[in-house]
Amino acid sequence: MSVIDILTRVDAICKKYDKYDVEKQRAENVSGDDAFARLFAAVESDIEAALEKSGMAAEEKNRAAAVAMNAEIRRTKARLMEEVPKLQRLALKKDQGLDIISEGLDTLKNMAHDMDEELDRQVPLMDEIDTKVDKATSDLKNTNVRLKETVNQLRSSRNFCIDIILLCIVLGIAAYLYNLHD
Repeated sequence: MSVIDILTRVDAICKKYDKYDVEKQRAENVSGDDAFARLFAAVESDIEAALEKSGMAAEEKNRAAAVAMNAEIRRTKARLMEEVPKLQRLALKKDQGLDIISEGLDTLKNMAHDMDEELDRQVPLMDEIDTKVDKATSDLKNTNVRLKETVNQLRSSRNFCIDIILLCIVLGIAAYLYNLHD
């Protein structure tokens, strides 16, 4: 598995679990398919509304209106207290999901560490291959120069048959050396 594949998988996993980021969901004002985020947003909204009513009840001059507001606040409080166990169960499920994500990220971290160690082990091998390729290239150049000199010396004899034979030999050797180089 390549580094790019791992990074792609990590990115996909992170995107999959972005919906559990309450702050991000609140910023985007989206609760999506997450029951915890929906319930948490509803409870938080009800708490804010109850706090506003409480402030209004404290400033209310009419006692009957203040009593009615306080009764509504108590009903809201009782309803919200019923929602707390639901939030706790959903939070537990979310924590279990985060534990699974944590385990997955630990696995990815270990894989990345192993890949780094393997790359460190292979760097000297790559350097050795590079050195051998450079030497083979140098040997091929030297051989080509010597063959060219030999062909030029033999051409001076003006023997056409020998020129053809030498040319075939030179091409064969060059092809052989080229194959060694690959």
